[in-house]
Formats: sequence, C-alpha cells, structure tokens
Amino acid sequence: MDVATDQSEQDRIAAVIAEQNDRFRKTWGADFTVPGRIVMTRGVADLGYAEQAQIMQAVQQYSDFTEDNDPYGQHDFGVFTIQSQGKPLKLYWKIDLYDRDYTYGAVMPTSLADTRRVLTVLFPSDY
Repeated sequence: MDVATDQSEQDRIAAVIAEQNDRFRKTWGADFTVPGRIVMTRGVADLGYAEQAQIMQAVQQYSDFTEDNDPYGQHDFGVFTIQSQGKPLKLYWKIDLYDRDYTYGAVMPTSLADTRRVLTVLFPSDY
C-alpha cells in the first residue's frame, strides 16, 4: 500500500469515527445504535441543574472543530463555556473509545458492535 492510499484509508476511518462520535454526542447517548456512557467528574456533577442543562446543550451543539483542536478529524474533544452564577465557566468534553467491556482501548474503533464510547465532561483542571 502506498502512502497516499494509506492516508486515504486513515481519513476514511477518521470520518467514520467522527460521524459515530457526533451521533453519540448530539443525542447525549440516546442513539442506542452507538453504544456508550456519559460521565462527569465529581466537580462537574456537583454543579446545579441550570449548569447541567447548559452543559448538555453545549456538548450536543458543539461544532467548533478545527485543525488545532481536532487534528485527527475524529470529533472527540471540545472546549466550551457556560454561565454559572453570572460568571463564565470553562469546561472540556472528550470521547474515548473502549472495547465492549470498557476495559481496554477499542481494537476496531469503527465497529459499533465492538466499540463503546465514554463521553466525559470535565474541568480543565481535571484533565
């Protein structure tokens, strides 16, 4: 396989993963054809209802993917800001791909039958 074909295959795989990640993220895990879990660090989980609603909406609507924050084109990380008690609060979300048992990294990341996603919402200081 030559370099151009290899890059083309890597781009195809990244596009499939990005589409699956987007479906999972945009539905907040409610699209059961893309299995996974949504988790938050303790500090994020301790925020109030208004903040939780903003977080869910911000993650679902996130579309600011650039070469700098998405170098592999998989749509697996984002930075966003919500309002908490009248002040801006910066957060991250990230998606990791695991095997069916959530034990190891995904061997076949494009396979929905074999891959589970974990979307984590966290503060930058948690990273």
